[in-house]
Amino acid sequence: MQDSYLFATIAQKVSAYSAAHPDKEIIKMGIGDVTIPLCKAVVEAGVKAVKEMGEKETFRGYGPYEGYDFLTGAIRNYYKKNGVELDISEIFVSDGAKSDVANILDIFGQDNVVLVPDPVYPVYLDTNVMLGREVKFIDSNKSNGFLPLPDGKVKADIIYLCSPNNPTGAVYNKEQLKCWVDYALKNDAVILFDAAYEFYVTDKTLPRSIFEIEGAKKCAIEFCSLSKTAGFTGTRCGYTVIPKALKNLNAMWLRRQSTKFNGVSYVVQRMAEAVFSEKGQEQIKTNVDVYMKNAKHISGVLNSLGIWHTGGVNSPYIWLSCGEMKSWDFFDKLLEQANVVGTPGAGFGKNGEGFFRLTAFNNYENTCKAMQRIEKLFK
Repeated sequence: MQDSYLFATIAQKVSAYSAAHPDKEIIKMGIGDVTIPLCKAVVEAGVKAVKEMGEKETFRGYGPYEGYDFLTGAIRNYYKKNGVELDISEIFVSDGAKSDVANILDIFGQDNVVLVPDPVYPVYLDTNVMLGREVKFIDSNKSNGFLPLPDGKVKADIIYLCSPNNPTGAVYNKEQLKCWVDYALKNDAVILFDAAYEFYVTDKTLPRSIFEIEGAKKCAIEFCSLSKTAGFTGTRCGYTVIPKALKNLNAMWLRRQSTKFNGVSYVVQRMAEAVFSEKGQEQIKTNVDVYMKNAKHISGVLNSLGIWHTGGVNSPYIWLSCGEMKSWDFFDKLLEQANVVGTPGAGFGKNGEGFFRLTAFNNYENTCKAMQRIEKLFK
């Protein structure tokens, strides 16, 4: 395991460069942190909830471990609009998908074999290494479009999938996900499906939830986040769906949460509820459209330079080839010669070597400025 978390290493390198070159304007397109403020509907709901907490008649203390009904009900209705029927007891509100994809391991035994794609979001791998579990890798690479399919010769108990993918921006179609569901059912395995970027999927033929796939409720857990969807990176709220049909894992997760977690604050849950209101959905779509405009611009410049890449469509991430360069060398080149920060693919695994991730989460002005610098550097 690496000495430090990938993004902590990047932050240290950028800080050192900034200290040595205080006159340089650095544009950050590395970490997936949003830049657009919370939408009006969310802020209004938060202000109202804070006022409620200041009045005796409406003050609330500890809330339900799985989340208030007003929020889990709103999430259930959101799924229903997208064609997925859920019971309210299958939805658990949390402080974010990152926490849950790590904490979910508490309900699985140590002898479970874990399968992760390479390249991979570091949290999937590191949390399992911290717990001493056996981890197997499946190659995600240019030849399979960074969308690996199951290998029948490999046996695993827990499978991590992310679509739209972080870091590559690739998105599974329904047929591909059906292959994974069939594999999980055949091998009595559980899919941990990270759908943190589902709101970015605009192609109606592509699934936004694994529960759109027949049989998935018997083998999958889904993690979602409001961070990149609604700007909750600093507010912290997400949710996890564990179907009742999935053995006894629903009850086990409730037991885990009630033991180790006291729930998300009432104020934040009211803000999250507003995300799923009609106004909230309209307003966060406007924000997401800005990020996707950035992604389209990044992709257009890379195309003009003849640089191979994936993502940027149905995803806020762009995964590009470094050509003959190593990904950390590419990172240094961009930082020092273009003053642009991205993420070296090697930080996501061996198959990430030679690739680089840019995010669309900066503002449009900075995105255009960064791509002008990159265009000048590689033209």
